[in-house]
Amino acid sequence: MPRGERVLDVTIVMFEGGLSSTAVMPTEIFHSAGHLWNLLMEEPARPRFRVRTVSVDGRPVRTPYGFAMLPECGIGDVDQCDIVIVPTSGLDLDLKLVENSAILPWLRRLHAQGAYVVGVCMGAAYLAAAGLLDGRIATTHWAACPDLAARFPEVIWRPELFVTEDQRLLCSGGVGAAIDISLYLVAKFCGHEVAVQTAKALLLPMPRLMQSGYAVLPVSKAHDDPQIRAVEAYLLEHFREDVSTELLAERAALGERTFVRRFKAATGRLPAAYLQSLRIEAAKVMLEHESRAVGLISEAVGYSDLGFFRTLFKRTTGMTPGQYRAQFGPISVRGHAPPSLHLALPEPLARC
Repeated sequence: MPRGERVLDVTIVMFEGGLSSTAVMPTEIFHSAGHLWNLLMEEPARPRFRVRTVSVDGRPVRTPYGFAMLPECGIGDVDQCDIVIVPTSGLDLDLKLVENSAILPWLRRLHAQGAYVVGVCMGAAYLAAAGLLDGRIATTHWAACPDLAARFPEVIWRPELFVTEDQRLLCSGGVGAAIDISLYLVAKFCGHEVAVQTAKALLLPMPRLMQSGYAVLPVSKAHDDPQIRAVEAYLLEHFREDVSTELLAERAALGERTFVRRFKAATGRLPAAYLQSLRIEAAKVMLEHESRAVGLISEAVGYSDLGFFRTLFKRTTGMTPGQYRAQFGPISVRGHAPPSLHLALPEPLARC
């Protein structure tokens, strides 16, 4: 492992009566990053994460299906970590939030120390109950969102999103989104290529970021300007459209010059550059998951001029759209696995 590339500590909680996949899938993905693909390619393993499993009291837990999971220790034995994963604990939140109340101050302490705290599916309820999500964007399973929104009205719930990130607080929507958010974090900390390798080694699709349609990776720095956050949410939904700075300033109830200054201070980008980044990120997602023509993708993200789209894409990523697809696209487009594996990997699962 190159000098300075630190192995990150991941703590994964296991709840009594919880859905095992929301804890097991993150465990397997973080264990595999930098390891499984390398072994398959007959290269030296370079594990990127050190994974530890815990329960609230350190005792084994049982799933609703009757089998037991044995954690390594209790939450009280974990003084610090880089990432903590909070899975789904069950549908009876009134009971579970009381039963697992000891986790709330623990989550607050770890986040205050700098940890990334992740709520998988209804695990977001624990982040909300700890007060960590007040004024923050979050998601959860679409069916659970009305209940959580009523319980925690200070949270900005976005149930259409699979993955949200706000001030080192991350949430995912749905049980299967345990895969999405884990690979999202692998990409965040280890780079896109390691995430793709991890997904391919486990035969998993790359992260979905919306529960309906396509979304994009965050393109701005963290900030607390509520008017600019509202504009960012609007752009996330309307980035394919022709959106003027004047319109955005009106939505923020600010003068145009004041809006541009505030937007740049909050996000680190001018509005036009921010919009371009959203479109390029959306195009990257489509190129990674679809085989439709580049021209159609260009139009889908808001560019009718294919030549301009190609130029902008290359300037942003260092690759043409075709080169990017060859590197990161669907396996059916990229071709079969290396001959040394003696198998042809199937196309990733269809995207929602």
